[in-house]
Amino acid sequence: MTILIGVNDIVQGRSAELYVRSLAAIYDAVAALDLASGRVVAISIPNWSVVPAAAGFGDPGRLRRLTDDFNGLAQTEAKKRQLIWVDITEISTSSQGAPGWISSDQLHPGDIQYAAWADVIWRAVREPWTAAASLSRP
Repeated sequence: MTILIGVNDIVQGRSAELYVRSLAAIYDAVAALDLASGRVVAISIPNWSVVPAAAGFGDPGRLRRLTDDFNGLAQTEAKKRQLIWVDITEISTSSQGAPGWISSDQLHPGDIQYAAWADVIWRAVREPWTAAASLSRP
């Protein structure tokens, strides 16, 4: 299971306190599912402050600071619950300006960026997920 939460909280102007309260409730609900250790991945908010449409939501510098602050909170909450934490912040801007990196709405990631995220996430979960799968085989 993967969890990536927070961009819309920033867009909606939610406080860090409200965000962490909601996030903790979601992480706790997932933890209550009692999934096998290492099967839940919490993913950072990408750096969306650099996309063309971000300026419509406020100052890009402020958006980046909020994103970093929310990511710090999310990482802390994930680690409290022993969730795998994957930071996609750097990869989310690694090919900025490349065709297909940003979707046609100029806000959301494009398919190429999503593929880059998937590569980073897979590198983080490959070992625990494949080890768990081999242990469960008869």
